[in-house]
Amino acid sequence: MTTLLSVEDLHVSYGKMEAVSGVSLDMQAGQIVTVIGPNGAGKTTLLSALMGLLPCKGRSRYESDDLTALSTEERVRRGICLVPERRELFSDMTVADNLILGAYTRWRERRAVQADLDEVFRRFPKLAERRRQLAGTLSGGEQQMLALGRALMAKPRLLLLDEPSLGLAPLIVREIFRIVVGLRELGVSILLVEQNARAALETADFGYVLETGCVVHSGPAAGLAHDPRVIASYLGGKVEPSS
Repeated sequence: MTTLLSVEDLHVSYGKMEAVSGVSLDMQAGQIVTVIGPNGAGKTTLLSALMGLLPCKGRSRYESDDLTALSTEERVRRGICLVPERRELFSDMTVADNLILGAYTRWRERRAVQADLDEVFRRFPKLAERRRQLAGTLSGGEQQMLALGRALMAKPRLLLLDEPSLGLAPLIVREIFRIVVGLRELGVSILLVEQNARAALETADFGYVLETGCVVHSGPAAGLAHDPRVIASYLGGKVEPSS
């Protein structure tokens, strides 16, 4: 596998408060990498910086190119797409129109966009059933599916996915993570920020644990899921005392 994203010593501040402090991470093409941690750990800030929405210091490379030299629009054109925590759908527009807006950088490719729209509807049958329905009238799970579908319309190579399980019932959470795993079939690599640590580690290949803006643990996701420190802090389990 080839390195898709490499981040070294990343710092992000809000005024005098540093929200991300020296974070380094790597992900390979085709991987699902998760960043877990408590509220306020800097997870969403990290994704926003990688998308170019927040100024940052440090070194970031995407496909061996300097990421910091690219504007947000250029990052989108290069295949980086953010699905934000609150989805940010256009609630007064139909499902179909929201999806088509996801392909705004490809507006000249009408046939290709229509083919991709048909593919999204095939992948998300519930969206196909509601294609003429206003986005604001969808359930929470359907809105998350729409946000994912809209991102796919941009033909992403790297999907930055922020808290996809937020506010969803457990059954819907399982469905959303099943969909996330399926996106790999399309050649999409995923950097997943998630507070539901158990679901994230079950889904990902590799994981990072972020606390107060710093990486405190990292490793293969299956290993982190069995790490006593991670279990005690994030998975709701008890650590057995050593004999």
